Order: sequence, then C-alpha cells, then structure tokens
Amino acid sequence: MAYEKVLCVFCGSDAVVKNGKSSVGVQRYYCRESGCKKTFQRMHDYQACIPGMKDRIVDMAINGSGIRDTARVLSVSIQTVITTIKKKHVI
Repeated sequence: MAYEKVLCVFCGSDAVVKNGKSSVGVQRYYCRESGCKKTFQRMHDYQACIPGMKDRIVDMAINGSGIRDTARVLSVSIQTVITTIKKKHVI
C-alpha cells in the first residue's frame, strides 16, 4: 500500500485528514493545524478554483487585457473575470 503525504495548500502543515468528497467525487481534506482549520481539495476541474488564479486575472486587467481575452487565456468564464475585477477594485 502506497502512502502519499498531503500538505495543506494554505499553511503547508502535514496535519491533514480526509474530509469527504465533493459533488463530483473529488477527495476533500481538512487541515487540523490550530491557526488554519481550512478545507481544500488537491485537484480542481474548474480553473478559477486554483490558488493564485484571481491574482492572475487582476494582473492581466492591470496590464490592459480585455475581459474576453483574459477569460479565454485563463480558461475561466467571463463572469468570473468581471466578478474578480469588481471585488479587487481594479477599474
């Protein structure tokens, strides 16, 4: 039996336990670290869920890329780009 060590994507701790599955069947995890206590999954089907994607959207907006261009390049929906830009107050 192979054992794969899972680290928390937020704090890097190895105090991680399984925490059920998502609606599409992907394993979810829970960080037991006292300062973190967050849930996460290692693989995402949708690109906007990947850590750092919101920052990439904001960077592209600051550098003059259009909404449709950003959505196409990053493989996210146009609505995700619009919502992220509005929340970050880039405009």
